[in-house]
Amino acid sequence: MSTVIYPSPIFGPVHSRRLGVSLGINLLPEDGKFCSFDCIYCECGFNKDHRPKKKLPAREQVREALEARLLDMQQNGPKPDVLTFAGNGEPTAHPEFAGIIDDTLALRDKYFPQAKVSVLSNSTFIHKAEVFKALNKIDKNILKLDTVNVDYINKVDRPTGHYDVNEIIEEMKAFKGNLIIQTMFMKGESQGKSVDNTTDEYVLPWLEAVKEIAPRQVMIYTIDRETPDHDLKKAAHEELDRIAELVKEANIPVSVSY
Repeated sequence: MSTVIYPSPIFGPVHSRRLGVSLGINLLPEDGKFCSFDCIYCECGFNKDHRPKKKLPAREQVREALEARLLDMQQNGPKPDVLTFAGNGEPTAHPEFAGIIDDTLALRDKYFPQAKVSVLSNSTFIHKAEVFKALNKIDKNILKLDTVNVDYINKVDRPTGHYDVNEIIEEMKAFKGNLIIQTMFMKGESQGKSVDNTTDEYVLPWLEAVKEIAPRQVMIYTIDRETPDHDLKKAAHEELDRIAELVKEANIPVSVSY
């Protein structure tokens, strides 16, 4: 089972299909995975197989490591397109997330003011006032909504705590358009059951929720790296393009990563 466990607190830069040259900021331990989801397609593997023993990096540790890396990139390249909070789990779970965002914005403005700051989040902590406020400050607030089907969520995203998709949709609407929705479309099976969410049964209710949320963009993507569940398959270009056209017809900008 091939998985990727990222260094902490800084990794990369890496080339992102969706974001360009991306310097990664990992607020989770470097020796394992810590997430409020346990997605069957996660490149970091299943939670149970990678439980960390180390602590979360402290705010000051993140700030110092980020400044050192940005200074090096300023002197030696490459120039980042984006500073991306991602890594070994859910970044907004960090108790000092809001302060770390403030530090990151200040360092971005000092070293690479043209770079964007992005957060890839599964949306499970957007109900917290400090997380909501912090996400409203950044350039790309990218929030996951794979489906609105509860059975599919429990089978594929596998929340580890309370998760009510209707509550998540209402909390997303509170951003008043200042968010980007990211959705994983895929095919194949898990434990003998289909995980194909490219059909109208899944796409049309999801699309109605997207219209309600009215994000400034939707990012549609499919599997790109090896997954812990090996019976999953990529969605076809034609299937992703069809879904993207439905989003465009709703007058919402959309990008597709194959």
